[in-house]
Amino acid sequence: MLGGQERAHEQGADLAAGDGAIGYTGPGEAAVKSFQDPDALREVNDRLGRLRPDSPRQWGKMSPHQAVCHLSDALSAVMGERQVQPVDNWFSRTVIRWVALHTPLQWPHGVKAPRGIDQVAGEGTPPAEFERDRDRLAALHERFIATIRSGQKHAIFGPIQREEWLIWGYRHADHHLRQFGC
Repeated sequence: MLGGQERAHEQGADLAAGDGAIGYTGPGEAAVKSFQDPDALREVNDRLGRLRPDSPRQWGKMSPHQAVCHLSDALSAVMGERQVQPVDNWFSRTVIRWVALHTPLQWPHGVKAPRGIDQVAGEGTPPAEFERDRDRLAALHERFIATIRSGQKHAIFGPIQREEWLIWGYRHADHHLRQFGC
């Protein structure tokens, strides 16, 4: 078992060696994708187009349709169109935020959504018509990218910069699309 200092030293050596460890980026590589890159938005929209109401769930409790509504509700909340219960604290605003937005680690499964957009708890927009709700999500992605500004508050990460919002937008969509194998 490695002690804290030994473990940190070993991780630092991994980073210096450039073996793809957390946070390493080679020349011209991005550690995480972002909606700042138009190709990332195209990718998400293509994957969203492959999502079906009966796409098999890989983890969690939401249906594909509930995930579409959850993603739309989260974007609407960021843009001030929906109320969400903040659950941020020092740890989530610093450590969790950095890991979630600045490393290539996949987000963990089973993190409970903030109150107001928790589809499993029956909160948020009820699923109605799948195609319409999916088209609404694609349109919300476009509006989010065009309007998001630095300093707007995330329910878990607190106020974040525009660049971080664009990473969050991609990573949140990616997380839930992977939930259904898309």
